[in-house]
Amino acid sequence: MSEFSRSPEYTSFRSSIPLRKITVDSGTEKGWKVYDSGPKTVKTPLVCLPPACGTADVYYKQVLGLSAKGIRVICAEHPVYWSVNEFCSGLKKLMDALELDKAHLFGASLGGFLAQKFAEYTENCPRVASLILCNTFCDTSVFQYNERSNLFWVLPSMVLKKMIMVNLPSSHTDKRIIDSIDFMVEKLDSLSQQDLASRLTINCIDCHVKPEKVKHIDAVTIIDVFDECALTGPVREVLYKCYPWAKLAHLKAGGNFPYLSRNEEVNLHLQIHLRQFDGTQDRARDL
Repeated sequence: MSEFSRSPEYTSFRSSIPLRKITVDSGTEKGWKVYDSGPKTVKTPLVCLPPACGTADVYYKQVLGLSAKGIRVICAEHPVYWSVNEFCSGLKKLMDALELDKAHLFGASLGGFLAQKFAEYTENCPRVASLILCNTFCDTSVFQYNERSNLFWVLPSMVLKKMIMVNLPSSHTDKRIIDSIDFMVEKLDSLSQQDLASRLTINCIDCHVKPEKVKHIDAVTIIDVFDECALTGPVREVLYKCYPWAKLAHLKAGGNFPYLSRNEEVNLHLQIHLRQFDGTQDRARDL
């Protein structure tokens, strides 16, 4: 068991905030896994979408830290979806089921990409109040598995896990980053073959964010790290060009999972981002 899993903080999170399974797609037992903390009267909460290797609870440090400030935080892990449109339709139904008007979407890696695509998907009837994008991308062509993405569904779990883990550094001197990797590997091991295959398919099938369809999102914050992570500089530059009006929040270090290894800094940037909505109908907290 990882250091984070054994921590009193994680134990407190799991014992105080129930995991809900919400089924939104008819004719199936597939359900979203949701942690919902903070004032339920808030109808435009912060919704956190995990990376391909993560489960909903990877954002437990955001839930505990921000809900204590009166911010409603929802961590949402999607069921097996094989396309971006299927995911977007499912997230829209989930928001309807939770009676949410809009959401401030916080996503890392694949979660950040899907947050952008959902903003694009709901352009004509906006359901996204703002975006906070962490170590993410806006074009899947940067990944080396594009041509093989249609075969992921038949590959065994071990092969799929290795495809994800190849991007994780094998050695590190920063204990918090080491602990964050151990925790995420633990979460990766808990995912089924179908979960892994579907996520990697969405992650690698040729797709990109259309800048003209997300320009209605006025408030965008991009959180990046300066140390080693899976994304290269050119990938980040493409994201910056997609959102020339975005606020950039650079962390000196944090690795692939700064929301775990540098949670205090990430939480501060999230609070700063959400503060601009205080006093508006899109506020994420009760005032």
